[in-house]
Amino acid sequence: MAWMHKHNLTTLNEFILMGITALPELQAPLFALFLTIYMVSVVGNLGLIIVTKIDSNLQTPMYFFLRHLAFTDLGYSTAVGPKILVNFAVDQHKISYNGCATQLTFFSVFITSELFILSAMAYDRYVAICNPLLYTVVMSPRLCWVLVAIPYLYSVFLSLLVIIKIFSSSFCGYNVIRHFYCDSLPLISLLCSDTHEIKLIILIFSALNLASSLPVVLVSYLQILGTILRVNSVGGRHKAFSTCGSHLAVLVIFYGTLFFMYVQPKSSHSLDTDQMASVFYTLIIPMLNPMIYSLRNKEVKGALTRTWSMCASTLFNICCKIC
Repeated sequence: MAWMHKHNLTTLNEFILMGITALPELQAPLFALFLTIYMVSVVGNLGLIIVTKIDSNLQTPMYFFLRHLAFTDLGYSTAVGPKILVNFAVDQHKISYNGCATQLTFFSVFITSELFILSAMAYDRYVAICNPLLYTVVMSPRLCWVLVAIPYLYSVFLSLLVIIKIFSSSFCGYNVIRHFYCDSLPLISLLCSDTHEIKLIILIFSALNLASSLPVVLVSYLQILGTILRVNSVGGRHKAFSTCGSHLAVLVIFYGTLFFMYVQPKSSHSLDTDQMASVFYTLIIPMLNPMIYSLRNKEVKGALTRTWSMCASTLFNICCKIC
């Protein structure tokens, strides 16, 4: 007890992240791999944000939500990605106390926001397919902003609540986080003070997040499926499904990864499995989402072509003037 009391009084200035691997021969290949993944993610999501903002053909609610999806993807991948790359580059897995709190705050805000933005996108597709004549009336600019503003505000509130609870508690002297980034559950395992309240808060809000987002997705797509099946022509069915195919693929990947992470029995958990799943939803998903929307969506491909042509033409004109 004396030892525990002594370490309760210890003020931690930094944490040590275990990282993805301790094998030195894998550091360089993994650095190259994750740098490529992160750069593709940044370019893809920034490209979607810019294209959906400036292209006049993409000023609809669907692309408004897509822009915010790209923003959240870019946000939580950037909260984690650069630190992973630094750890691989210098082989020093330290993160400051304040840096850890900041990383967890931004990651939590963006990942929680994405959950509800995906739900808003499902509702948008439901209105577009099931009530096309009322689409522009129902999905007004005001409603669209409400459907993204509320998730952002709620995510900030929830993230700050959890972070303040964790970082105002007493840490033991042991400061090694069994993860490659600062996550709430690995941090809670380092606390010396009672963690029952923090775990209860996380459990209640996690259940609330799932209960308020997943039913919207399921009901929306059940209604969409019913509407598509009532279409007589094969061409009509294909056209209706094509408008929501990209979003459905993103949903399956996102929710599938989360269910794999948190719904599997504890007995089947392993550190390697959890870390690979974490890599998938922190870095791979943000890279895949812009690819899915770009490759499957003719309007986005057309907008990207027009934007690229405009940029190339502008650069050519500038070079001609300089020369």
